[in-house]
Amino acid sequence: MVKRNHRSAYLLILPYLLFLGVFLIYPILFSVWLTFHDWNIVSTDIPFVGLENYKRLMEDELFFTSLWNTVRFILINIPLQIVLALLLAVALNQPIKGRGFFRGAYFLPVVTSGVVISFLWAWMLSTDGGIINEVLGRIGIPPVPWLTSETWAIPSLAWVAAWKNLGYYVVIFLAGLQGIPKNLYEAARMDGASPVQNFFRITLPMLNPAMLLVVILSTINGFQLFTEPFIMTGGGPANSSLSVVMYIYKNAFQSLDMGYAATIGLVLALIILTVSLLQKRFLERDTYY
Repeated sequence: MVKRNHRSAYLLILPYLLFLGVFLIYPILFSVWLTFHDWNIVSTDIPFVGLENYKRLMEDELFFTSLWNTVRFILINIPLQIVLALLLAVALNQPIKGRGFFRGAYFLPVVTSGVVISFLWAWMLSTDGGIINEVLGRIGIPPVPWLTSETWAIPSLAWVAAWKNLGYYVVIFLAGLQGIPKNLYEAARMDGASPVQNFFRITLPMLNPAMLLVVILSTINGFQLFTEPFIMTGGGPANSSLSVVMYIYKNAFQSLDMGYAATIGLVLALIILTVSLLQKRFLERDTYY
């Protein structure tokens, strides 16, 4: 009877295991295998090159440029997302009229196509007829080259990505806020604490688990930056907004160098894993569940 139950259980999870093997485990193993080979996608010949792809990566200045661009993006994007999402979550946690409508409105960009949003913001930020520069011009500010300047390209992309993903992190912070016991605020009010003191001494410390989750998810999402620079800047000007994932795309589908693209992808995955574990270790010190 027990063996029959085990067989039934294995049969039930078999479709999931097949899906996992075909669409996750096999691609990962194949990608690792590719890093030791030189494969042009239009060729049937896949010669073994050992560590040559890794050596090439260590000498590739454009890879390190794309990595630095991605890090710059993350350093701007994460603080911006956290501050805006936290402020909106606190506001939406108040008993205001139309709260349900505003919650849905802020989440709408999350479920909207990133391609559509990128095209929309590319038009709005354009120096030639863009609505933002039109508004700035009316108050006497000259047009800003948001997407065509090495100075402004990354900050502009960071803003667009923050705007698109804002609703997702607002939901996480809202869940954290609603999990804070109300009696803590009541006790603080009886002791004469101000709303500002409540925020910094009760709300923020109690939101540490949500903050940890938001930081890690934002970092992972930031390292996978692709749609915004691909559509809005093309990686320019002068590769100043070229992201690592966009560089992988160029090597894989423009240069058709799958082996080298797989090498960059594997190194990026290891970087994301390392950074996420370090964040979890250091941020968890002051986190209470």
